[in-house]
Amino acid sequence: MLYHADMKPEPLLAELNRMRKDLGEDQTDIEWLTLQHAFIFISYQHKEFEKYVAEASARGEFKEYEQADGI
Repeated sequence: MLYHADMKPEPLLAELNRMRKDLGEDQTDIEWLTLQHAFIFISYQHKEFEKYVAEASARGEFKEYEQADGI
């Protein structure tokens, strides 16, 4: 049986963006560069990421997060 897919990609993208902004733009910092380019790439590939999140959610990969968050 598939798990009900509640997770959407937007909260994941928002968290990735928050992490990126919290670091402050530093083009010499590999952590910032990683988050910057991951965020840009995933944003450009939004439909594919949306499909990936739906499939992962259907497998129950976000179940613990959703339960802890009251979703």
